[in-house]
Amino acid sequence: MALQRLFAVTLLLACAALAVMAWPYQAAFSYEPVGPRAYPLLMLGLMGAGLLYMAVRPTAIVHSDEEPALDRATLLKIAACVALLLVFAGTFEPLGFIPASVLAGIPMARLYGGRWLPSAVVVCLMSVGLYLLFDKAMDVPLPLGLLDVLEN
Repeated sequence: MALQRLFAVTLLLACAALAVMAWPYQAAFSYEPVGPRAYPLLMLGLMGAGLLYMAVRPTAIVHSDEEPALDRATLLKIAACVALLLVFAGTFEPLGFIPASVLAGIPMARLYGGRWLPSAVVVCLMSVGLYLLFDKAMDVPLPLGLLDVLEN
């Protein structure tokens, strides 16, 4: 239990240091309504709240039978998930948001037990929907990449 609390406090201090570094950031230009520093500060705040709870909660988190064991299969699934997120990050600019999301999303859905057709349909609809939400509703431009010919 002490090790869990020490881990939480250490990460909480790292979050606080990152928040102090992110707070004064001002971009030379702002193409988003909230500016570029809101997202990292929001993520650090949410992470800090969770870590603060971990540091002061009354009992330790214990492993139950419902949780998957940290065996070879689970570690391979985690590694595949990280690799897919790296593929998404690497293809986000050149391919655009929608194709990169589809490219990473369908294998991610399959990794967690989704069937091919429902996975493809849901990922495609979510990719287009999230693009429209960010680009049109929230005025946060996302790259179209290969689909740039569809604009205007």
